[in-house]
Amino acid sequence: MNTKLTLTIEKEVIEVAKKYAKEKGYSLSELVENYFKLITNDRPVLKTEELSPRVKRLRGIIKGDKQLDYKEILTQELTKKYGR
Repeated sequence: MNTKLTLTIEKEVIEVAKKYAKEKGYSLSELVENYFKLITNDRPVLKTEELSPRVKRLRGIIKGDKQLDYKEILTQELTKKYGR
């Protein structure tokens, strides 16, 4: 059940938060709710089965090699970058 909440926040903060929410594919209400969940340790912030609208649009457009070992590639790239 959703309940309306009224907050008093500086105008600049709201504008920046709205822009951030839009870029991430969330509403401002979702961001506030997720923040409250995070600080209260009530539930995970984002459920793993939920994808942002941006990710949903991109899903499946790249066809990769099924034999590709991304962990090995990541290890190689990190080794190049950090020299281990």
